Amino acid sequence: MLPDQQLLRIPGPTPIPPSVVRAMSQPMIGHRGQETSQMLRNIAPVLQRIFGTAQEIAIIAGSGTAGLEAAVVNVVQPDEEVLVVVTGAFGNRFAKICEAYAIKFHRLDVEWGKALNPIEVKQYLQAHPEIKAVFSTYCETSTGVLNPIHGLAKAVREVSNALIIVDGVSCVGGVETKMDDWGIDVVVTGSQKAFMLPPGLTFIAASERAWKIIEKNERSRYYLDLARYRDNLLKDTTPFTPALSLLFGLEQVLHLLQEEGLEQVYERHTLMMRMTRAAFKALDIPLLTSDDDASPTVTAVKPSDFDPEIFRKILKKEFGLTVAGGQQGLSGKLFRIGHMGYCSPADILQTIGVMEIGLMKIGKAIELGKGVSAAQQIYANQGVLV
Repeated sequence: MLPDQQLLRIPGPTPIPPSVVRAMSQPMIGHRGQETSQMLRNIAPVLQRIFGTAQEIAIIAGSGTAGLEAAVVNVVQPDEEVLVVVTGAFGNRFAKICEAYAIKFHRLDVEWGKALNPIEVKQYLQAHPEIKAVFSTYCETSTGVLNPIHGLAKAVREVSNALIIVDGVSCVGGVETKMDDWGIDVVVTGSQKAFMLPPGLTFIAASERAWKIIEKNERSRYYLDLARYRDNLLKDTTPFTPALSLLFGLEQVLHLLQEEGLEQVYERHTLMMRMTRAAFKALDIPLLTSDDDASPTVTAVKPSDFDPEIFRKILKKEFGLTVAGGQQGLSGKLFRIGHMGYCSPADILQTIGVMEIGLMKIGKAIELGKGVSAAQQIYANQGVLV
């Protein structure tokens, strides 16, 4: 391994394109000047297309969790009850935020590794008509599950006026998102995943329905007050000092995404998911999720006959390849491969090839090249009916 060479294949932070690194190294400018206002005007319409909304999108200097907290404190009024659908560690984070604000929340737990069932959510709301908001994750990063958010929103709307709030941190920008068409009220994402930036920005969009609640909400908030961001965006500025270097990078990221084409971006992520899953199936190593529930941005692998932590250490030591471990109840039981953002099918082929050698190093009996070959076949047959 070369001293400075690192292969980062975790579900965030993700690698940063060289042109984005260069953009972020631009000289600092005044955050209240015309240059910053113009940059915000350039950014807004592309972000709206990625979110699938006509609404203004708040850009807040903070991590994805800041965005989740902002969603909670802005849409939940004092004394209201909410439902948190927990499909993994980040669904559980919504629950912890509600707990921190002494919000009465109902918890609907789904087996980790499986997607939520919209019908179960619908039935829960029918039994608890007092619920005013439903919180869920789009991609559950800890398990590699992509939840059927479109179906969830449809089911909720059939029986309830509850707001639908979605954590899209580890997938928006890498999977199709149609906030307005699907009837979602709040979508949150972050900079360090499919947006190919360092950590430090969170993006939040709210529907007209949500804005009516936000505007009359008496819950105290200051820095995370979404109305402040919306009102300032309408004047092409921000309520507080923005993370300018990250905005430089964001403008370039959005240029790259438009240049590739959003549909092609989504197809690339799906292709990389299929390649990764095919490789581990060929190597006879179990995956945590089913094909139907799998996320295009992260794959969770749950081996039955070797220690994932020893495997991860070998990959890091021998090749500088970093993959993520399990979280909370899955700690030490699986490893997760991020394939989002600045990542290509060539990167996946390299990652699988390195992993095959890592498997041999820990004594796993495999046929070298079998996983790579399976991934190659997926790539070679893309768009071909087989």
